[in-house]
Amino acid sequence: MFKHLSPVARFASRAVLLACLAVGVVLLLPAPHTTAESPNNRETYRQLSLFGDIFERVRSSYVDEITDEALVEAAINGMLTSLDPHSAYLPEDSFQKMRVQTSGKFGGLGIEVTMQNGFVKVVSPIDETPAAKAGLQPEDYILSVDGESLMGLSLNEAVEKLRGPVGSKIIISVQRGSEEPFEVSLVRDEIKIRSVRHTLFEDVGYIRLTTFSEQTSPGLNEAVAALREEAAGQLKGLVLDLRNNPGGLLTEAIKVSDAFLEGGEIVSTRGRAEGDINHAYARPGDISNGLPLVVLINSGSASASEIVAGALKDHRRAVVMGTRSFGKGSVQSVLPVPGHGAIRLTTSRYYTPSGVSIQARGIEPDIKVELARIENLENGPVREENLRGALDSAATEEEADEEQPFDQSKIDFQLARAIDLIRGVSVFNRLQGERG
Repeated sequence: MFKHLSPVARFASRAVLLACLAVGVVLLLPAPHTTAESPNNRETYRQLSLFGDIFERVRSSYVDEITDEALVEAAINGMLTSLDPHSAYLPEDSFQKMRVQTSGKFGGLGIEVTMQNGFVKVVSPIDETPAAKAGLQPEDYILSVDGESLMGLSLNEAVEKLRGPVGSKIIISVQRGSEEPFEVSLVRDEIKIRSVRHTLFEDVGYIRLTTFSEQTSPGLNEAVAALREEAAGQLKGLVLDLRNNPGGLLTEAIKVSDAFLEGGEIVSTRGRAEGDINHAYARPGDISNGLPLVVLINSGSASASEIVAGALKDHRRAVVMGTRSFGKGSVQSVLPVPGHGAIRLTTSRYYTPSGVSIQARGIEPDIKVELARIENLENGPVREENLRGALDSAATEEEADEEQPFDQSKIDFQLARAIDLIRGVSVFNRLQGERG
């Protein structure tokens, strides 16, 4: 079988065949004359020869007996995870769980994580999940699970440690900023993602997207229609909240962006090859009919969230408010390996309509607003109407009550500023109309 190859090529071919048999994959080798003539192929065979040699030594000399399948799987996973934090090998069970997750229902803690410098870093907790209820925050680091350190594990291995049967308890050690590590106790639950929620703040519609799943774009259309009906024709604008949204399906990010745009590019992806460029464009039709739009982002807004924020910002369709987003601007393709799960491989980068890469830069808000909470002063400010015996004080109090449609202390500072901005734009437009 190997007689026509050089000695190095024969050894490398045996190593490759051994590895392929271990995972049940047939690999077609290059033509013999190409191997002999190409320096690149000769170097490839030399490296494969090294792999085959180490593979044989490990399987024969390691202190414990390891199956060929386990060794090859570890080699594949090591190769992929060394590329970037998002490429990985997905065994069959992990592949199935990932497909369930994108449909909007899965089990676990409800947290999106990544790997940074060997540590598991929280990208974002998902609303109404054990992780969110326990107070986990973007940029937290998870150091250990039930006393077992996560250092040295791959991202998939760490995620498997975090997962477990519904109802089971788990204690994680968390590092937040420069604080001392602290423990958080959680109970695993079935995660049912409600990807779209909406509320009407008198005349301003609020839409919260928690993730980009198959339910997101239909849910967005329903939310806008419901807000219009509830506002009875008085809707002044919309706040689209993408804070702590870790992303999801690219197709849904495109649909959400398209929902508010009349045309133009939404996002482009550029791969390794010079001509490997794909563009997504918006079709005519804005579901909000041009209403003022504010998009809220923070460091937990990643991937698909950044595509939406970047597209609406570049087209000047929305004011982006909050803090800089996460900066996850790479595209992962899930490539099934029949009988062996799949590989998740980074194949391209995202670019906003203006040609700016999101990767490691994120989306900068038009108006930077740090997260804070509004609190009412115990006695409040003192004005003329508060003085004893002040003229018309009763009427003034009634008017003040009418001017305060909702208690801002019940919402966060970023959302309050977004609502104020929409109201300010509405007032300005009305004044301009009166002048014109």
